[in-house]
Amino acid sequence: MSLVIATPQLLATAALDLASIGSQVSAANAAAAMPTTEVVAAAADEVSAAIAGLFGAHARQYQALSVQVAAFHEQFVQALTAAAGRYASTEAAVERSLLGAVNAPTEALLGRPLIGNGADGTAPGQPGAAGGLLFGNGGNGAAGGFGQTGGSGGAAGLIGNGGNGGAGGTGAAGGAGGNGGWLWGNGGNGGVGGTSVAAGIGGAGGNGGNAGLFGHGGAGGTGGAGLAGANGVNPTPGPAASTGDSPADVSGIGDQTGGDGGTGGHGTAGTPTGGTGGDGATATAGSGKATGGAGGDGGTAAAGGGGGNGGDGGVAQGDIASAFGGDGGNGSDGVAAGSGGGSGGAGGGAFVHIATATSTGGSGGFGGNGAASAASGADGGAGGAGGNGGAGGLLFGDGGNGGAGGAGGIGGDGATGGPGEAAATLASRGLTAQTPRQNPMWSAARVVMAARAAAALASAAPAGPAARAATAAPAGCCSATAATAATPGPAGMAAPALPVGLAVTAAVVAPRRFTKTRSLVSGRSVA
Repeated sequence: MSLVIATPQLLATAALDLASIGSQVSAANAAAAMPTTEVVAAAADEVSAAIAGLFGAHARQYQALSVQVAAFHEQFVQALTAAAGRYASTEAAVERSLLGAVNAPTEALLGRPLIGNGADGTAPGQPGAAGGLLFGNGGNGAAGGFGQTGGSGGAAGLIGNGGNGGAGGTGAAGGAGGNGGWLWGNGGNGGVGGTSVAAGIGGAGGNGGNAGLFGHGGAGGTGGAGLAGANGVNPTPGPAASTGDSPADVSGIGDQTGGDGGTGGHGTAGTPTGGTGGDGATATAGSGKATGGAGGDGGTAAAGGGGGNGGDGGVAQGDIASAFGGDGGNGSDGVAAGSGGGSGGAGGGAFVHIATATSTGGSGGFGGNGAASAASGADGGAGGAGGNGGAGGLLFGDGGNGGAGGAGGIGGDGATGGPGEAAATLASRGLTAQTPRQNPMWSAARVVMAARAAAALASAAPAGPAARAATAAPAGCCSATAATAATPGPAGMAAPALPVGLAVTAAVVAPRRFTKTRSLVSGRSVA
């Protein structure tokens, strides 16, 4: 037994191979069970049946023995696997006890073992333990936490390699690599520097460990990268000045012109943004020309303010004559860095009720110019310096390469200048060009329009002998229907056609004493 050598790794490998063989044999037995245990007789005579029964009985006996062999095989594999585990645990216990007895004196005197590798650092920034004095590698340093330098690698003893330094935490340097063995061994590599905080400098890379007599120096760690600079930010424009006055709407039968909106308040130290211009007044005319008031311009901005918005032009509402919407006010320019110009006011809409009448909407005001930005982006942070390479062996070996410096951060972008504003439209102001605003004078103005149109037709169309069509209003009705029948002219001539838009129904909202209607063609009163 003294010449027997057991290797736990080989025992474990043999157990795996035996388990694979057993599974393959079991699969083959299962495949052969059906055709061998259920043999069909070659003929119907007694001899053939006896031969088939004999072979089937042998097959069934073989299957029973195979089950027993498979169970034994499984037990053997389990025993071999357990033996490999026991050998491994025994060797580990012997190694620990033996190394403990050997290393105890040196650990008590010098604080490090005689033989064995140093333990790696586990806590943030913890250095790796030193290797054995005679033989063993140094442990690796742990990475540093936020702003904490990485742990340095442990040094080797007589023979062994130094441990690698841990990476530096954010903005901190990487740990230095451990020195190689005094007789033989390479130095450990330095840790990588941490990335910079904000726009600061990245952490420096750790220095590589030195070699002893024979060996190569460790490489220096790469410096940490600098962060990008912050982008420029425009200041927020101050509060706006007061809004310009908006005059009251006007309405009547003749020509009507709405008042112009007042200019917005100019910016001051307390309210630097220009005020919004007042809206032009709405003009409503029954028979005359209607002209909406112009919107007021935006107030001039002071230092630190944005441009003021222009006021909206007034709406023009006519019936038989022309209607002209008021022009929108102009927006003022922005003054504060990066502030936008004021929006131009929307032009007023124009509305008429006869197809031949002219309607022209007002022009939108010009938008103000945006101010240029003066806010530049901040500089990016500098990259950290690379670590120095470790020295090579005194008798043989190359020095380690120095670490590369960290990449510098990209500078921040400058702030964008303020946008210029375009002329406003009805839709941008929430207005519509389809429906005019209602006015209390509107119905009365249409009555006057119908009366004047009847007088014009009576003087233009010659009277003829033919009967003239008329419609009498029922008693108590408050509206009359204008006659639309054609009237014959002189002999051989056709009567002039009625102008488009005059064949209308005029709503009468006059007092109750108005009980007659007047024909638009003949001019006669009809009861």
